[in-house]
Amino acid sequence: MKLVQKIAVDYYHFSLNLLAAFSKRRATEKALDLFCTPQQRAVKKTFPQSENPEPISFSLDGMTIRGNRWNHPSEKKLLIIHGFESSSANFGGYIIPLVQKGYEVIAFDAPAHGRSEGTQINLPLFLKTIQRVQDLYGPLNAVLAHSFGALAATHFVELIPDNDRMKLVLIAPATETTTAIDSFFKLLRLKESLRKPFDELIGEKTGFPSSYFSIRRAVENISASILWIHDENDLITPLSDALRVKEDHHSNIQFVFTKGLGHRLIYRDPAVMQQVFHFF
Repeated sequence: MKLVQKIAVDYYHFSLNLLAAFSKRRATEKALDLFCTPQQRAVKKTFPQSENPEPISFSLDGMTIRGNRWNHPSEKKLLIIHGFESSSANFGGYIIPLVQKGYEVIAFDAPAHGRSEGTQINLPLFLKTIQRVQDLYGPLNAVLAHSFGALAATHFVELIPDNDRMKLVLIAPATETTTAIDSFFKLLRLKESLRKPFDELIGEKTGFPSSYFSIRRAVENISASILWIHDENDLITPLSDALRVKEDHHSNIQFVFTKGLGHRLIYRDPAVMQQVFHFF
């Protein structure tokens, strides 16, 4: 952990635990705000003009959401969804090969990410953004998603009637929201007494317990063909959560496990990319 990150972690550890001594409610609200706020924004990269990106944008809850599309119009439409603190431009290597396979490719920056506006992101907002993309630029036939974006993607696909006609690639997916919350509490060394109020606040704001926001739960309602790629050494989205889904023996999910790529190198790995292109 970099020094600046350690200082920030120590600050939030001290301030949230101190606030909890006076008001668990306020400490929980502050903790949830922090959980939903990206600490860095990937804006340094854009798609090269050689890839002929067509800029697209739309308004969502007062924010401008920006993205690009390629090979419009085409009967087949594929959406790329990035992860937390990432951006669509990180997936530039996928564009030309997917276009060559006949797809119209769409990629956008989620709220509070990349070139899009906003300061926070949560799963309901991410899902609402994807649904707006579907309404404006769909219908979508395929989705390629990484990390937190993969969690949003599965919740989107499960709501689509006849989703058996879709194809879905999940790379290093954030399988369980409860795991992400556990990691957040462990990182900031938050008082265990805040954990239950934290979950209750999520339920209050969304109408669902945090355990509902789960890929393992969502895939029970998905018949689409799924390629799931996960690294054994992923420290952000642990393999153990993925293995529980594998143990459910879904006939429509093909699992591929790598070793040594971790959470972010995996979607840039040439061998992984070739498996994705072959699947689509």
